[in-house]
Amino acid sequence: MAEMLSIMDPRFIVLVFVGSVAGLFVGSIPGLSVSMATALLVSITYTWETTDALAMIMGVYVVGVFSGAVSAILINIPGAPSSVVTTLDGYPLSKKGEAYKALYYATIYSFIGSVFGLVCLWLLAKPVSQIAIKFRPMDYFLLALFGLATVGSVTAKNYSRGLISAAIGLIISMIGLDPLMGTQHLTFGIDGLKSGINTVPALVGLFGFAEVLSVVYDGQLKATVLTMEKQKISLKEALKHWKLSLYTSTIGLVIGALPGAGGPVAAFLSYNEAKRIVKKPSAPFGEGAVEGIVESESSNNACIGGALIPMLTLAVPGDAVTAIILSVFYVHGLKPGPMFIRESMSSFHAILAGGFLACVAMLFLGLLVAPRISKLISVPKNILLPVVTVLCVVGSFACNNRLFDVALMFLFGLLGFLMRRRGYPGAPLVLALVLGQTMDSNFRRAVSLASVADNKLLAMFGHPITIVLLICTLAVLLGNVPVVKKVLAKKN
Repeated sequence: MAEMLSIMDPRFIVLVFVGSVAGLFVGSIPGLSVSMATALLVSITYTWETTDALAMIMGVYVVGVFSGAVSAILINIPGAPSSVVTTLDGYPLSKKGEAYKALYYATIYSFIGSVFGLVCLWLLAKPVSQIAIKFRPMDYFLLALFGLATVGSVTAKNYSRGLISAAIGLIISMIGLDPLMGTQHLTFGIDGLKSGINTVPALVGLFGFAEVLSVVYDGQLKATVLTMEKQKISLKEALKHWKLSLYTSTIGLVIGALPGAGGPVAAFLSYNEAKRIVKKPSAPFGEGAVEGIVESESSNNACIGGALIPMLTLAVPGDAVTAIILSVFYVHGLKPGPMFIRESMSSFHAILAGGFLACVAMLFLGLLVAPRISKLISVPKNILLPVVTVLCVVGSFACNNRLFDVALMFLFGLLGFLMRRRGYPGAPLVLALVLGQTMDSNFRRAVSLASVADNKLLAMFGHPITIVLLICTLAVLLGNVPVVKKVLAKKN
C-alpha cells in the first residue's frame, strides 16, 4: 500500500524524474560518476524527508548506471567501469553510422535489466543475501581472478595478450600506500602517487585520449564520422534477445549481491557467456554485435537490485553507490539489517517505487533525449577531437581537483595508444585496476585466517564455494591453452 502511495504521489514522481535527468547528464559526461553525484546529494538531502531523499537518489542511481553507455557508444569513453564492455560493440556500431540502433538497444535492455533486478530485490532479498553472506575472503579473491581470467578471452584475439594487459593493470593497482602496513608501493618518491591511481583518469585516458591519439596518428583529422540517422527498429525485433537478457541479468543480480564485485565483473562474465551461447550474432563480437550491448547493459543494470540486497538486509553495501546510500539511511535514522524490511516497510517500498519510476524515466530519456546527444557524432573529427580532449582534461581534473590526475590521464592515453598499436586490449587493464586492491586485501585476509588453522591448505581451499570458483578459474585458463583448444575443437 505504501508503495502505491509513493508511485501516485506527484511530489515523489517529480523528484525521481529530476534525479533521473541529473543521472543521465552526470553519467554521460566522461569523468563524472554516479558515486560523485550520489555523494553530493547526501549533503543536499540530509534535511529532507526520508522518502524525498530516496526518490532523488534512486533516480540518479538507476539512470546514472545506464547513462555510462551513452559516452561509451558515442565517443568510446565509458562513463563508468561497468560500461567498458559496452564500448566493445557499441562504439563499432557508432562508427558504422548505427549509433541510434546501439542507443536503442542499450536503453531497452538497461530497462529490462533494471526492472529484473528490482523485482528480484522485492522477491528474493533474503534468500540471495543468505548466499552472499557465505562468501569468504578467498572466494572474493577467486571471483575477481575468475573475472580477470575470463576478460582475456573475451577482449583479445590473442589470449596471452589479454592476460598481459590484466597483469599490467594489477601492477598499477598496487601503486600507493599499503592499507595494512602503511608502506609505499611503487610510488618512486612521487607524492601524487601515494593515494594510488584513480580509476577516472585511467578510464578516460585509455579509452578517450587514446582514441584521439589514434585518429591523429592515422591522419584522419579531416574525415567526418558517419552521420547518425534515425533508424526504424521495431520493438519486436529488439526484444528477440530477451532470453539472453534475462540470463545475463541473473548473472548481474548474483554478482551485484556480492560486496565489492559489482558491474564490471558482471558485465565481463556476461560477455563471455554471450560469446559462448550465441552461435550466430548479428555481427562478430567486438565488431558491432548488438548481443554484446544486450548482455552488457542487462547485467550491469541488474546489479542495481543485486547491490541493494546486501545493503538492506545485511547493512553491507554491494558497491560504491550503495555505500553512499547506506550513509543516507543512517543520516535519516534508518537501520539496515535483517529486520529492516519488517521494521521499515515504508522505506523499503519507497526504494522500490523510486527504482521502478526511474526505470520508466530511463526509458523516456534514453529513447528521446539520448539520441539528440548522438548528433555529436556527425561533427567533423577536426572539431570533435579537440572537444573530446577538453572533456578528457576536465573529467580527469574533476575527480580530485588536481592537475596530477590530468597528467595521469595523458600517460594512460599514451599507454592505451601503444597497446592498441600492438594489439593489446585496454579492458582487462581497467578491470584489473578496479579489482586489484580488493584482490590484494581479500587474499591477505584469507592467508591471515588460514595461518592460525591446523590445516592451512584446507582452511584456504576447503570451502564448497571456493572449490567451485577454483575449478571455474582453472577451466578458463586451461581452456585457452592452444593445445587444449585444439583438442576441444576436434571433439566438437
